[in-house]
Amino acid sequence: MRRCFPLVFGLFLSGLAVPAARACELALVLAVDVSGSVDNMEFRIQMQGIADGLRDPYVSAALVEAEAAVTVLQWTGSNRQSVTLPWRRVGTPAELFTFAEEVAQAPRRWRNFSTAIGEALLFSAGQFAGVPDCKRRVIDVSGDGSSNEGVEPRDVHGEISKLDVTVNAIVIEGAEPDLTRYFRNNVISGAGAFVITAESFDDYPQRMRLKLQREVSIPIAQNHGKQH
Repeated sequence: MRRCFPLVFGLFLSGLAVPAARACELALVLAVDVSGSVDNMEFRIQMQGIADGLRDPYVSAALVEAEAAVTVLQWTGSNRQSVTLPWRRVGTPAELFTFAEEVAQAPRRWRNFSTAIGEALLFSAGQFAGVPDCKRRVIDVSGDGSSNEGVEPRDVHGEISKLDVTVNAIVIEGAEPDLTRYFRNNVISGAGAFVITAESFDDYPQRMRLKLQREVSIPIAQNHGKQH
């Protein structure tokens, strides 16, 4: 027994030295508005803005540190929501930059349809079933108009709340008066939910970067303010 003790003790210590696998801290759904009010150039501005935001040094470092899972989907009218890029685990900068490049190159799914924000939120929330191990769940929805088809976004807040999902928004002003107020009152929900406003599509990339920086800050639940 005395001869075996050093070996057993050594194995015990080596076992303690093995780092535990890090859990996914954040699952992020990037839900892009492709309704009829968004032209093809504005669609490309959104996708490039998301890609550039993901490459931001602060955002990329935080996502990698969080072992985050990220997915991109497009949405427009009722029954028109589609996953553009399935869940991707971004455990290294290279994986994240590859994902960002795919976002920038992704084709548009629809063109001339209505705006069904409530259904977009439900579809987005349903995606979290694919990443059950992630601790924090966030939907990042863009929009340049109020909902005009399907279930009202406020009416889905209860169902989304049961899933412990936070809905944030980036609003592109210009098509409707005070769209930021509409999104604040009807779309966002959950702990620390907020709205970021882009005064136009030209303003979108910089505002998206700011929004992602705020979303990846941990813990988001400590930030209870709403911004526009």
